[in-house]
Amino acid sequence: QVELVESGGGSVQAGNSLTLSCTTSDRIFRNIVMAWFRQAPGKEREFVAVISRLSRTIVVDDSVKGRFTISRRNDDQRLFLHMTNLKSEDTATYFCAAAKDNQVRTTAQGFPYWGRGTQVTVFS
Repeated sequence: QVELVESGGGSVQAGNSLTLSCTTSDRIFRNIVMAWFRQAPGKEREFVAVISRLSRTIVVDDSVKGRFTISRRNDDQRLFLHMTNLKSEDTATYFCAAAKDNQVRTTAQGFPYWGRGTQVTVFS
């Protein structure tokens, strides 16, 4: 029912920027909360940012605060993660997640729907 597809990953030199996107075909896109998580090799999946249905509530993890911006464009059902000043520690697979309500969550277990991820590699 809720299908998420991430795109925009790649290899980027440290200090540069990259924008990830997530597309959903769900008909109630305006009524779902969406988030970004990431998982590095050998580590658990960790929270990055979450945004409410109409972008009125945004929570960004301290590890990326000031560098990453989450946004959504409901007209064409897209979620974005704008990443700037990328660091080596940002290297991970980035996942788009969604829940069919407008309750902001910061834990992976709270999101029933997930994309397959897009790889971001930051090199120095």
